[in-house]
Amino acid sequence: MYPQFFKPLIDKTIALIILIITLPITLFVAGLLYFYNDRKPFFFQYRPGLHSHIFRIWKFKTMNDRVNSKGELLPDHKRLTPVGKWVRKTSLDELPQLINVLLGNMSLVGPRPLLVEYLPLYNPHQQRRHDVKPGITGWAQVNGRNAISWQQKFEYDVWYVENLSFLLDLKILWLTAMKVVKSEGVNASQTTTMEKFMGNN
Repeated sequence: MYPQFFKPLIDKTIALIILIITLPITLFVAGLLYFYNDRKPFFFQYRPGLHSHIFRIWKFKTMNDRVNSKGELLPDHKRLTPVGKWVRKTSLDELPQLINVLLGNMSLVGPRPLLVEYLPLYNPHQQRRHDVKPGITGWAQVNGRNAISWQQKFEYDVWYVENLSFLLDLKILWLTAMKVVKSEGVNASQTTTMEKFMGNN
């Protein structure tokens, strides 16, 4: 009953409330990124959701589109703007995903939606992370986020799927708030973003 009815209702209610409360912050961040990212404050990308159905995710754009002499994008750490770094550190880049929650693509809590290109790389056990809607935060995020290995991250994701409950979601939301305040686990060691998943071999 909770995953099918109460969880979506709670998700959309809380998402709407947070969007209204944080509207001034959202407009301020969007304005800053508009000027720092060549009039492109938002980042859109297709990600797999529930049952691997593809949807378009909303995020604040924290990196510019600078390229090298060959027309290839520069490494992430060279494209991350000062404003983008601050937005990531404070996790404000996730705010637009509340729109995805209202649209029903995402939940407040669930496995993070990863790249579409990873879909063929999962084994059957890891594929179970798509048995629930992806979330803005999740069990893996409060247990290391980008600082843990892919294998451990997937174990946390599947554990969440198997133990999903209202109390667990409340715990994850609380732990997420604490981590945001402390800025813990934002980056993987010295890199700007998590290294790509290359499969299980």
